[in-house]
Amino acid sequence: MMEFWHDPGCGFHPASAMDYLPAAQLRQLQLHRLQAVVRRAYEHVALFRERMDARGLTPADIECLADIAKIPFTVKTDLRDTYPFGLFASPMSEVVRLHASSGTTGKPIVVAYTQEDLKVWASVMVRSFAACGLQRGDVIQNGYGYGLFTGGLGAHYGAEALGATVIPISGGNTDRQIMVMKDFGTTAICCTPSYFLRIIERAREMGIELRDLPLKAGVFGAEPWTEEMRKRVEAESGIKAYDIYGLSEIIGPGVGNECAHQNGLHIFEDHFYPEIVDPETLDPLPDGQEGELVLTTLSKQAMPMIRYRTRDITSIYAEPCPCGRTIRRIRRISRRSDDMLILRGVNVFHSQIEEALLSVEGTAPHYVIVLTNDGTMDDMEVHVEMTPEIFSDRIAAVEGLAKKISAAIERIINIRVRVRLVEPNTIARSEGKAKRVIDQRKK
Repeated sequence: MMEFWHDPGCGFHPASAMDYLPAAQLRQLQLHRLQAVVRRAYEHVALFRERMDARGLTPADIECLADIAKIPFTVKTDLRDTYPFGLFASPMSEVVRLHASSGTTGKPIVVAYTQEDLKVWASVMVRSFAACGLQRGDVIQNGYGYGLFTGGLGAHYGAEALGATVIPISGGNTDRQIMVMKDFGTTAICCTPSYFLRIIERAREMGIELRDLPLKAGVFGAEPWTEEMRKRVEAESGIKAYDIYGLSEIIGPGVGNECAHQNGLHIFEDHFYPEIVDPETLDPLPDGQEGELVLTTLSKQAMPMIRYRTRDITSIYAEPCPCGRTIRRIRRISRRSDDMLILRGVNVFHSQIEEALLSVEGTAPHYVIVLTNDGTMDDMEVHVEMTPEIFSDRIAAVEGLAKKISAAIERIINIRVRVRLVEPNTIARSEGKAKRVIDQRKK
């Protein structure tokens, strides 16, 4: 039996043993699985086979891991164009679960799972929770939405497989969330980071101090968030805030997770092979260089995703993590290539706005970016909530705060934008993903 060293502070569960595989053994496993999944997709998915044939490729051409660069990419429109079941590699008689996106931008994205796929999903979620130091005996309050969204059931079955007690509360009804957290002895919560900010805020209004509860950890995902946001969450709640990464097209939550060192997300790369490519040229980039994350499912049966362009911008850490895991880490994802705004010829990401405003004392972590156009040029106004203390202060203090925020934003994006300070509790709160941009430009 091979022994695996691990840092007790990072949590450990028998399922986590794969996190510590010797690098050579991990690469051998990845190649074996890559060859098998390429063969499966070639034999059962028409679109993939047509694209391979167009390049003169067959599964036999994948002889080493570097050969993955020969394979064509998969993009989100492929899932919509083949709606609903065109990318399935398993017959419906073997598909035991279907999930789908909301479809707000067109046809929904449909994803499928065999029984074996669900076992893999539960196992990587176990590894995610274990990386956060959670274990049997923890009480995990699952505030992700249940239903066609992958977040709720993904976290639910992973927490059960961990041996924890699961509270399937789903999202919304913040007062009940806080009551259950207090009365049931919740030790960890899963939800979006923006919704947990709402919980912090509402608990304060109810006279409940989260620091006095058993709550010790939050597993936050489903939207980009910054390091500044993490610091604010931890300072105001007393918990450790962990970043979890996933996307429905690949499996759902559980593609990667932070460990106790909170310095990058470990990708469970025995199941999900990561690459970084230049988003413009699509050329592969070495570890350490920033680019677009591309993922390949190495064990997915029902719906293999091969070289899927996530649009998420990150880089792979070249150095090992102090926790001892041999699976590689990516830097936390705070922006997406398709979330980019172009203002006066400058690329702007809303995560940059968040970073700027959270660096200025006196603002609440609630903001919205309003885009307008006077017919000739796009403009941006950032609406930011004041804290109650600043709101009740004199006008000069409020004007000074607005100038500080504007200057902080300009330092980061190199252009000046208007800042409007608004009263506390006037920016709409989200129970799911936060809406950060309101586009009022004339089409």
